[in-house]
Amino acid sequence: MATYRDLTQKVVLIVGGGAGIGKSAALAFAHAGSKVVVADINPGSVHQTVTEIKTSHPQAQTLAVTADISQATEADAMVQKAVAEYGRVDVAVNSAAIPAAIAPIAELDESHWAQLLGVNLTGMAWCLKYQLRQMIQQQKDKSDGQPSIINLASAAGLKAQAFQAAYSTAKHGVIGLTKVAALENGVHGIRVNALAPGATSTDFLRQTLTRMGTCEAEVGPHVGLFGRVASSEEIMQAVLWLASDVSSYVTGVTLPVDAGFTLQ
Repeated sequence: MATYRDLTQKVVLIVGGGAGIGKSAALAFAHAGSKVVVADINPGSVHQTVTEIKTSHPQAQTLAVTADISQATEADAMVQKAVAEYGRVDVAVNSAAIPAAIAPIAELDESHWAQLLGVNLTGMAWCLKYQLRQMIQQQKDKSDGQPSIINLASAAGLKAQAFQAAYSTAKHGVIGLTKVAALENGVHGIRVNALAPGATSTDFLRQTLTRMGTCEAEVGPHVGLFGRVASSEEIMQAVLWLASDVSSYVTGVTLPVDAGFTLQ
């Protein structure tokens, strides 16, 4: 694992840290010496992540927060809990999402559309709203460092995916939000970027593939140039890079981590 010494003692808020890429990121930031706030809608999952952090890094400073980011008040409270515990937020990783339902647009389910957009896009907007408010205030207070926000988009936000209208629409929206947030907040010295992972070996992917009647072994040869899905650790390395000061001149970009899937 690459190491980024500048992440030591930074306060990192991981939204969607109960599973998948978010969980891998939470563990990686703890390994880097960051103070990690793990937020998720599922209290059992978030406490499991915190337990694993404390088991692998007994000296780590970490906090569990339960939040439904589709509700603006809960997104606000989540940020305030992080600030109450550690005084600031230096890095935010927004990875919370719910998986796609597989259906053509002609058969869209209204409740699923509303639920998925409510978390995957509207929830992202609420996270950005309150994270940016806090980071802007920190910059006004002459806080050390350059805050960084990393939004988890998807290759489905760069390349339309048939039968996943809600999910692909939401991820296109995340990329748009990222660009707007970067444009508005560069003046404050805040960086905002997105990652667009390809198919990644997580429970999230397996749920989607089950709905499609397939599995990782079957789709691996078709989701990139390397003939396999990514590990969550491979995506997490890109998260660390964007969080670190080594990417200090990078903002407003969407970084594909997809083994060339979007080239095909």
